Amino acid sequence: MHLRFYLDENGKRVYTLKTINDENVQTLNAHPARFSPDDNYQKERYECKKRYNLLPTQQPELKL
Repeated sequence: MHLRFYLDENGKRVYTLKTINDENVQTLNAHPARFSPDDNYQKERYECKKRYNLLPTQQPELKL
Protein backbone atom coordinates (compact mmCIF):
# COMPACT_ATOMS: atom_id res chain seq x y z
CA MET A 1 0.00 0.00 0.00
CA HIS A 2 1.22 3.43 -0.90
CA LEU A 3 0.09 6.81 0.35
CA ARG A 4 -1.98 8.57 -2.31
CA PHE A 5 -3.94 11.83 -2.50
CA TYR A 6 -6.61 13.69 -4.44
CA LEU A 7 -7.66 17.33 -4.44
CA ASP A 8 -10.93 18.35 -2.80
CA GLU A 9 -13.22 21.16 -3.96
CA ASN A 10 -11.03 23.75 -2.18
CA GLY A 11 -7.87 22.49 -3.88
CA LYS A 12 -6.45 20.94 -0.71
CA ARG A 13 -4.88 17.50 -0.65
CA VAL A 14 -6.86 14.67 0.89
CA TYR A 15 -4.64 11.68 1.69
CA THR A 16 -5.84 8.10 1.29
CA LEU A 17 -4.65 4.58 0.55
CA LYS A 18 -7.23 4.02 -2.20
CA THR A 19 -6.36 4.19 -5.90
CA ILE A 20 -9.81 5.59 -6.77
CA ASN A 21 -11.64 8.00 -4.46
CA ASP A 22 -15.37 8.08 -3.67
CA GLU A 23 -16.19 10.16 -6.79
CA ASN A 24 -14.47 7.58 -9.07
CA VAL A 25 -11.48 9.87 -9.68
CA GLN A 26 -7.97 8.38 -9.95
CA THR A 27 -5.78 9.36 -6.98
CA LEU A 28 -2.16 10.50 -7.34
CA ASN A 29 0.98 9.16 -5.73
CA ALA A 30 1.97 11.28 -2.71
CA HIS A 31 5.69 10.48 -2.96
CA PRO A 32 8.25 11.96 -5.35
CA ALA A 33 9.85 9.82 -8.04
CA ARG A 34 12.98 7.89 -7.04
CA PHE A 35 14.92 9.24 -9.98
CA SER A 36 14.58 11.82 -12.68
CA PRO A 37 13.70 10.51 -16.17
CA ASP A 38 16.08 13.04 -17.73
CA ASP A 39 19.06 11.83 -15.69
CA ASN A 40 22.20 13.23 -17.28
CA TYR A 41 24.66 11.23 -15.16
CA GLN A 42 23.23 7.72 -15.41
CA LYS A 43 26.03 6.46 -17.66
CA GLU A 44 28.75 7.81 -15.34
CA ARG A 45 27.19 6.19 -12.26
CA TYR A 46 26.88 2.88 -14.11
CA GLU A 47 30.52 2.97 -15.24
CA CYS A 48 31.70 3.83 -11.73
CA LYS A 49 29.75 0.92 -10.22
CA LYS A 50 31.06 -1.37 -12.92
CA ARG A 51 34.66 -0.30 -12.26
CA TYR A 52 34.41 -1.07 -8.53
CA ASN A 53 32.39 -4.30 -8.95
CA LEU A 54 29.27 -2.92 -7.29
CA LEU A 55 26.71 -3.98 -9.88
CA PRO A 56 24.22 -6.65 -8.74
CA THR A 57 25.38 -8.93 -11.54
CA GLN A 58 28.95 -8.73 -10.22
CA GLN A 59 28.01 -9.80 -6.68
CA PRO A 60 28.37 -13.38 -5.47
CA GLU A 61 25.19 -15.46 -5.55
CA LEU A 62 23.16 -15.34 -2.35
CA LYS A 63 22.69 -18.63 -0.49
CA LEU A 64 19.13 -19.05 0.73
